[in-house]
Amino acid sequence: MDLQLQGKSALVLGASKGLGRAIAEALAAEGAEVITVARSASTTPQLRHITADLDDPAAPDVIIAAVRELGLAPDILVLNSGGPPTGPAATTTPADFSAVMGRMFNSQLTLVQAFLPEMRARGFGRILAVASTSLITPIPGLVLSNAVRAMLASWCKTLAAEVAADGVTVNLLLPGQIATDRLTSLHAAMAAGSGMAAEQVTARSIAAIPAGRLGRPEEFGDMAAFLASSRAGFITGCAIKVDGGQTATL
Repeated sequence: MDLQLQGKSALVLGASKGLGRAIAEALAAEGAEVITVARSASTTPQLRHITADLDDPAAPDVIIAAVRELGLAPDILVLNSGGPPTGPAATTTPADFSAVMGRMFNSQLTLVQAFLPEMRARGFGRILAVASTSLITPIPGLVLSNAVRAMLASWCKTLAAEVAADGVTVNLLLPGQIATDRLTSLHAAMAAGSGMAAEQVTARSIAAIPAGRLGRPEEFGDMAAFLASSRAGFITGCAIKVDGGQTATL
């Protein structure tokens, strides 16, 4: 299937590793011109890169200026950020939420609003937000992620209805347990709190996945590339799970 991404440009946040990198590579493989954004230098030298830290309130302006300097107006915008610290709801403070809101919500909203008018004007745009299956079933110990991603999801769902008639789609991708450094660190944190070895935590996690294995980052990237394509023009306002069947609800 030709995803018709030749000639399209994409801006992918959090793309130095993990799911963001997998999305960037999948889009590039389909012919899109990809600009990656991350705190560190690019590890994929064939892609254009902007070094920016979304924890910095000035980061959105830096990114927007860099994209404009390249003479681009992205057709595809992938919203993605590093996960926040773990912690229980009972002791998480307003300051804890403030510390991650800039990275996980404010900066992403600012970037969408910067590039959305041009998407609407040309009658094509794709906005993809990398969220989590915690939108459906909150994950214990991840209250910051659970709550802030739910906020972003509600905003995306509202936006999807506002811009659908202009040829702009807005969707969320919900990764389950996919083999990334982030999952490894989460399993290590769970192990430290339970007295189990990290390998035992991983084995227990796999046992709960009907597919019987962890997901591969490239599988997630391929789903993102499809949703970014013209082939997916009638799919909007959706939260699509990539979780090997683990989440119990439809």
